[in-house]
Amino acid sequence: MRQRLVVTEGDVSIVTLVDGPDVGVGTPLVLLPSSSRDSLDFDDIAERFADVGYRVLRPQPRGMAGSYGPMTGLTLHDYARDVALVIERQAGGPAFILGHAFGQWIGRCVAADHPHLVRGTILAAAAAKTADQRLRDELATCVDTSLPDDVRLAALRVAFFAPGHDPSSWLANWHPAASRAQRAASAATPQADWWHAGVAPVLDLQAELDPWRPAATRNGIVDDLGADRVSVVVIAAASHALIPEQPACVVRAVLGWTRKVAGVPA
Repeated sequence: MRQRLVVTEGDVSIVTLVDGPDVGVGTPLVLLPSSSRDSLDFDDIAERFADVGYRVLRPQPRGMAGSYGPMTGLTLHDYARDVALVIERQAGGPAFILGHAFGQWIGRCVAADHPHLVRGTILAAAAAKTADQRLRDELATCVDTSLPDDVRLAALRVAFFAPGHDPSSWLANWHPAASRAQRAASAATPQADWWHAGVAPVLDLQAELDPWRPAATRNGIVDDLGADRVSVVVIAAASHALIPEQPACVVRAVLGWTRKVAGVPA
């Protein structure tokens, strides 16, 4: 059964969708969405994880779907603190964090700033350290909801979806004002603050056809963080959107890895 909870501290209030067992019963798994998007993107996989006993927490980012807090003068550490607050109140112990695209920046920042709250970090469709400006331009087109649908669909095909996959499900759930705050927070945060993702194990879950992660950078995170910490899984026939393209493959990879980290037989 899905619940909608609100976690509040001071002038910050984070709406959190919860699927699965009660606190302290299921393995806690936090899902963090891509840049400018909300946590409704995870409806499908949240149900799949909940069905096998995971307590799935989906904090809605500030400025989206009822979550609020200051939107200026932010860094990624502020967004990470919001997630840490949800884990402290609703996870019942250290959680696995799955961040998609921009969301894995926040996930890594949580792991760096609050290591006691993170059991492992899943980087879903993590971009390389540097990105082609053309892709950033296509992303800006996707976010601009004032543009015609056909223009945005074309941008989605370039930046997010593999050939043959329908991007129309991603015409919705964009939040332009929140997007501006996220971009400013990213620019205000040194990459070195969060790139290392703390000390917990890492799953680098890559999409085979992701233009943000060229094949030549496949081993980049392993090289930076060490093969003793990082496992790599490449999902075939998927691009940067990854999760709506191959949900079953994503869930299977995450379940296998989290169970291994937890010492649970597959």
